[in-house]
Amino acid sequence: MTRQPRVVIIGAGMSGICMAITLLRNGFDDLTIYEKAERGGGTWRDNTYPGLSCDVPSRFYQFTFAPNPGWSHFFSPGPEIDAYFARVASEYGLPARTRFGTEVTAAEFQDGRWSLTTANGDSDSADFVITATGLLHHPRLPHITGMETFAGASFHSARWDHSVPLSGKRIGVIGTGSTGVQIVSALAGDAAHVDMFQRTPHWVLPIPNFRYSRAGSALYRGLPVLNKVSYRLLRGVFEWFAVALIEPGQRRDFIETLCRISLLRIRDGELRAALTPDFDPMCKRLIISSGFFTAVNRDDVRIVTAAIDHIEPRGVVTVDGDLHELDVLVYATGFDAHAFMRPMKLTGRDGMTIDRAWAETPRGFQTVTIPGFPNLFTLIGPHSPVGNYALTAIAESQADHILGWIQRWSTREFDSVEPKQQATDDFNAAIREAMPGTVWASGCDSWYLGPDGTPELWPWTPDRHRNMMRHPDTADYTLRSGDRG
Repeated sequence: MTRQPRVVIIGAGMSGICMAITLLRNGFDDLTIYEKAERGGGTWRDNTYPGLSCDVPSRFYQFTFAPNPGWSHFFSPGPEIDAYFARVASEYGLPARTRFGTEVTAAEFQDGRWSLTTANGDSDSADFVITATGLLHHPRLPHITGMETFAGASFHSARWDHSVPLSGKRIGVIGTGSTGVQIVSALAGDAAHVDMFQRTPHWVLPIPNFRYSRAGSALYRGLPVLNKVSYRLLRGVFEWFAVALIEPGQRRDFIETLCRISLLRIRDGELRAALTPDFDPMCKRLIISSGFFTAVNRDDVRIVTAAIDHIEPRGVVTVDGDLHELDVLVYATGFDAHAFMRPMKLTGRDGMTIDRAWAETPRGFQTVTIPGFPNLFTLIGPHSPVGNYALTAIAESQADHILGWIQRWSTREFDSVEPKQQATDDFNAAIREAMPGTVWASGCDSWYLGPDGTPELWPWTPDRHRNMMRHPDTADYTLRSGDRG
């Protein structure tokens, strides 16, 4: 006799949507999604800054079960991606299953089930809890003296204030990652002046972002097989280049050559030198932008390489004593990539807390489970493949893996499942052993690094992760029966 599990998904962003639909398509409909915001969408809801687009091609950055033939661009803009996820969620009836504006603050494993508490004092229980809280979710602000004294408008890029006029204004952007590059590219020519405060230059690959034609979109609608062909082709290209991330060789050299040739688009030799990193391409996340080099060639865009000393009411003062007068200051300074589901209080078996389990750094087993936390799964969890790859594809692989365990639970093979500590230790040891050959360990400071300076990423190919998700080894897990009746 089969049984129907009660499932709670925390987060209504891309991965939460993927997980919920995967369950519904396989007959598991007793599920609730908790979302602390007033609507879903995750990072595509939170980030609304000018110039926002995905750095993965649209025909790859989508669900295989919900292809979109009508993408407008090769790299589609953020609002279009946000609308895509909202439409897919609506088509599967997810809004009716979601408690918006409800933050889960605590979850504890008791007597074979999870008990959850929300910020407004409500409670819930579930057989399985799946965290889909995102990777780049908690904005990180720098610690700069005088930030609070700035007289103009200032905000983090993920908390964009659209009431602030930008046209004809003097705008400062702190941060040179993908977000900063996209913002500067979008504002150049509209703002009176843009100052980009650079601590470290990044490698930029200017791949053209061409627009799809109406005829092309109609062809994709009329021949759905083209969606599958495009997806597989783009995935193949990304996985071919993924080898450059994990081992030296011709592919890594080829990408470096492309990046260095691209720098020749910068006319001024001094500026070109300032924008040339001293580390290997892809050591930090490679930036894809067709407009950045055009923007920095403009007279009204300036790259400020002197370090910031402090901020005063009129603007930013650098260590060379220069005052950069500004009307608007944007912090494109990234996110806390190691928070995951925290600050939620998570308590597993025998009182084990997530803060204690992750006292040194976030560690899990095969990117989806954590020892000591039965029937808990993490989407885009620690060591998931996130370097210039479609997270939609990773979420689908992980969702299918989680579905497999829930199906086995429903046929009463076990009451609770969690990875063994030894298997987890061996998995993490293998990751550390494989890391020295990767480009992320070649010598740069990035959000990929853990507290001890070791990259905390997937050090193998994406297809190895996909195969691992498809074929879990039961010997790596503790399966218990009798946790509940």
